[in-house]
Amino acid sequence: MKDKKSIIERIGVIGLVLTALTSPCCFPLFGIALSALGFGSFELFGGITMYIFLGFVILSVIGSWFSYFYHKKWLPLLIAMLSCCLIFYNFYFDEDSFNTLYIGMFGLMITSLMNYYETKIFNLMKNQKIILQSTITCPHCGHKKEETMPTDACQYFYECENCKKVLKPKEGDCCVYCSYGTVPCPPIQENKNCCS
Repeated sequence: MKDKKSIIERIGVIGLVLTALTSPCCFPLFGIALSALGFGSFELFGGITMYIFLGFVILSVIGSWFSYFYHKKWLPLLIAMLSCCLIFYNFYFDEDSFNTLYIGMFGLMITSLMNYYETKIFNLMKNQKIILQSTITCPHCGHKKEETMPTDACQYFYECENCKKVLKPKEGDCCVYCSYGTVPCPPIQENKNCCS
């Protein structure tokens, strides 16, 4: 399933870049070269070409959304959504300038790279038999919830969704998972001295 999620995002990013590159109005040099090879768009960067481009943008954001549910990193998803907003803003409100369009495209490419990296890290942890799921039990109200532990940092604070108390690690523990979880955090599982 994860392969399908990453494929959706890659198709979106590659598609929007190719659509832009083959449009003479947007990238004249690439447009002329690719048109000479038979890959140019039939019209300038507008009309049906722009709708195809926007379709790839939406596809890329959907891929980022699926990637978020896989590796639980919110930053790539946030960048993807902001980039999408910039591109649609350019289409509807800023047609005279391509600056917001370029920034949005760059953001989606960065998002794709970030999701690729996070997915590799996530898979590496799973392949090393590191458990990423831990059930936290609140010491105040006894509420339990299974969470996915971060692989690249310690989680020092955790708010119980039941009683809204903010949990901190016990003295000597590096994170809330080591103090209140059923499984210690990934760095401790790897026998590292610190979660830094």
